Amino acid sequence: MKTVMEFSSFTFGIFGGISMCCGIALGWFLRGKFLKNQQQLLKIASALGASSREESFSDWKGECKLVLVVRNDLKMGKGKIAAQCSHASVLAYRQLQQSSAELLKEWEASGQRKVVVKVDDDMSLMELAHHARRVGLLTSIVCDAGRTQIAAGSKTVLGIGPGPEELVDKITGHLKLL
Repeated sequence: MKTVMEFSSFTFGIFGGISMCCGIALGWFLRGKFLKNQQQLLKIASALGASSREESFSDWKGECKLVLVVRNDLKMGKGKIAAQCSHASVLAYRQLQQSSAELLKEWEASGQRKVVVKVDDDMSLMELAHHARRVGLLTSIVCDAGRTQIAAGSKTVLGIGPGPEELVDKITGHLKLL
């Protein structure tokens, strides 16, 4: 009986050590991703006129907005579009809450502006997401659960921002309102 307990303790010790190492590795990996995002934001800040590395996106004082891009080819009903846009808004809010409390305050103070536009298909949606990420904007893509009108896993709405209006408009300004 004693050997079974010793073996069991030894096994749990090994798994605990492995778990700890995996946690440390994951932490280093995520740290690298967040530092990369911060560097992108600093590049954008300088493109918008920031004169030093201390100035950043999070210090933005001005109009901010969130653009919700809806896929028109899915022919979703009004209620479905409203639900999908709500999902994208919540995702965007949570991302901004984690990445930039100051920008979140600025967006809230300016009325949490949201604009809903449309694109023709999935490829257009993904191209916009790529361009938005390249300039450092937050993106949130909603994939449908497939319980009602749309096939499971379909990308329905892309949230771009919240971010500085000027920068968001560079990515979405050509799109038509829904």
